[in-house]
Amino acid sequence: MNRNRFLLAAAAPAASTLLPTATALAQEFPSRPIKFVVPFAPGSGTDTSARYFGRKLTEMTGQPVVVDNKPGANGFIAVQAVLAAPADGYTVFVGSNSTLAVNVALFRKLPYNPQVDFAPLSMMMRAPAVIVVPPQSPFKTLPDLIAAAKAQPGKLNHGGGSAGYQLMNEALNERAGRRS
Repeated sequence: MNRNRFLLAAAAPAASTLLPTATALAQEFPSRPIKFVVPFAPGSGTDTSARYFGRKLTEMTGQPVVVDNKPGANGFIAVQAVLAAPADGYTVFVGSNSTLAVNVALFRKLPYNPQVDFAPLSMMMRAPAVIVVPPQSPFKTLPDLIAAAKAQPGKLNHGGGSAGYQLMNEALNERAGRRS
């Protein structure tokens, strides 16, 4: 690895793996607050996971864990902040599928290389993707929704909170035989 950076993957399994990691750290670490840099806004799934595990890590180490939200630019703002910080283990990037995998597929040239610039530390959570409609909607099944979208091109819409969810929406459109 070119850099001694750490990341926590927030869209991955095994939430309990973070906790044993903290107990295996050297005796003198941490001796000051740790910063978790989150590439999404407060209240996002990644943010709430970072806050939960930050609290647990604080309880285990006695050192505060500060969550620093740096949303925007498909995670580039947060990534750049972490890469600019000293590589001393006190600044931790709380990554996600968007910043660590989807961006690799979306951008020809990233300002970072997830496989080189970061060293995996632990996985935090898994977040399911779901399709929802209002309760009063006439759509009761996914085939109902797909049939209506095909029958009325351009009339229905969809949204996603990140590039990963937008890609999943497009994959559904493609599998369903329609383009958005």
